[in-house]
Amino acid sequence: MNRWTLQMFAAASLAALSLTNAAAQDADWNKVIEAAKKEGSVTVYHANLGAAHWKKVAAAFTAKYGIQVQEFDARASEMTERIRTEQTSGRFIADIEFHGYTSVLDQMKTDFIAELGTVPNMKTLRDDIPSIPNRTAAAWVQMTCSLINTNLVKPADEPKTYKDFLDPKWKGKMLSDDMRAIGSGNTFTSVVGWKYGIEYMQKIRDQNLVFDRDLQQMSRRVARGEFPIGLQQIIAFASALKGLPVKVILPEEGCPGTPIQGAVLRGAPHPNAARLFINHFLDVESQMTYGEAWMGTTVKNIAERLSDPDAKRFAQVKLLGMITPESRDWAFKIANELFK
Repeated sequence: MNRWTLQMFAAASLAALSLTNAAAQDADWNKVIEAAKKEGSVTVYHANLGAAHWKKVAAAFTAKYGIQVQEFDARASEMTERIRTEQTSGRFIADIEFHGYTSVLDQMKTDFIAELGTVPNMKTLRDDIPSIPNRTAAAWVQMTCSLINTNLVKPADEPKTYKDFLDPKWKGKMLSDDMRAIGSGNTFTSVVGWKYGIEYMQKIRDQNLVFDRDLQQMSRRVARGEFPIGLQQIIAFASALKGLPVKVILPEEGCPGTPIQGAVLRGAPHPNAARLFINHFLDVESQMTYGEAWMGTTVKNIAERLSDPDAKRFAQVKLLGMITPESRDWAFKIANELFK
């Protein structure tokens, strides 16, 4: 047998082995689907706060697989405490959580997170968005920028950098998510505050921020003209405000982003349905739904498929940074010292 023949034989053998492995993986995943259908439901904890894009993805899952989606939809801090209570008491209710990367890392220290196992669509994930190996799949990126009321902020006065929010003219006129709890306020402190330091945060405090804890209501308060500026604005929540006198502000430095992770919880009553739901969330159709709603997506080649010009623009927002365990702990300490 000559060298050419050997090379061809080796290539054919590798191809056959690859096809065999692929067929085995497909068969295994079909077993997961069948087991998930028998489980019949899945309970998901998340913080989409009633967003239409979440409801559309969940409804599509039920329509496709006949599996009912039960959910607990609340602020990230409330979800964290509820999971902690269930896990420490051994009263397992939640199957999946969609939570921030750093929060899931914390939960791994207390053994709250199960191994994820094979999820076929994970092979389509972007390389620049972190997942935790064998534990999570990055489901979306929550970009937190700012919002202004265009009737109250003249074009020449629009903040262009984070230091512009320190202008004395905005003192007492900025609405902010509470920086002392998990959420967008903590994201701001963990990324923007971490970048500019304690002196910047002291100057932010001296601006006499007004705290709120309802992120969607905050956006509406800015739209109604109660405040000219909302210091934190999850971009996706602004998509429902089209036609109102508001504008999302993208500072020159970029915006903080939180990679939201899909994770199966320890003791999940419906583990197969949980894996199937995470896989469904990484389908192109699900990611397109999130992308068109101005949410950051995690699957490759989604941005170029989006039809809405604003969605395309927001899909390419410059990332200032993401929360790390170190910056998050620093942010909690600083916020609790400054905002008493």
